[in-house]
Amino acid sequence: MRTLAVYSMKGGVGKTATSVNLAYWAAQSGLKTLLIDLDPQGASSFYFRVKPAKKSWSKRFFKAYEHLLKQIKASDYENLDIIPAHLSFRHFDVILKGLNKRKSRLQKVLKGLKKEYDLVLLDCPPSIGQLSEAVFMASDQLLVPVIPTTLSERTFEQLHDFFKQERYSRKKILPFFTLVQNQKSLHKNLQEELRAKYPEFLKTVIPFSADVENMGEYRAPVDQFARNKPANLAYQALWKEVSSQLGAK
Repeated sequence: MRTLAVYSMKGGVGKTATSVNLAYWAAQSGLKTLLIDLDPQGASSFYFRVKPAKKSWSKRFFKAYEHLLKQIKASDYENLDIIPAHLSFRHFDVILKGLNKRKSRLQKVLKGLKKEYDLVLLDCPPSIGQLSEAVFMASDQLLVPVIPTTLSERTFEQLHDFFKQERYSRKKILPFFTLVQNQKSLHKNLQEELRAKYPEFLKTVIPFSADVENMGEYRAPVDQFARNKPANLAYQALWKEVSSQLGAK
């Protein structure tokens, strides 16, 4: 089993759209896939039409994988299951702070799923704290969407510096450009500058597209309503590139 986290310290960068579409394409490729929506806003859960549990269970999340198993729900797509977010997930940082070996807790509970799934994909909230560090430990790769703008560039560099400072493996970080508008000179120039500075940037670029925004209306991955459009082809290409990095089949 491989674990892929879609993470950004900054909101509004297409993190959830990436999580939803990559989970879909992973399942379409034949991998038994589990998407865990860690963001209390629950956008991934909403897109997949999966409702959260009625009662809070956040305090049990990091105790044992059996608690995760009880929360798994099937999606409308073959090979794809979901653990929907709950608003109580907003307390994860506080919960983890009170636990021993807090950084490895998520990694430990996810190991219990290895007989059930080929891929676990984590849709992470836009923050950095106890949960984020648990994600850094648990993930095999950290997929980081970056808009080619000054603020997004700064956020990515802060993440890179944090990994260096805390001695996390920077080889885990897989950045890629998203919401790209190549007609803007800033977008074109920053892509060139960042690729020169960080050669680990993936080749695939996700364009700015109304089709991605329409995911909320259709409550489905882009492939379900805009199959031959550039955004869908880009997400499909992104999955192929990421899967080769993960060593997924």
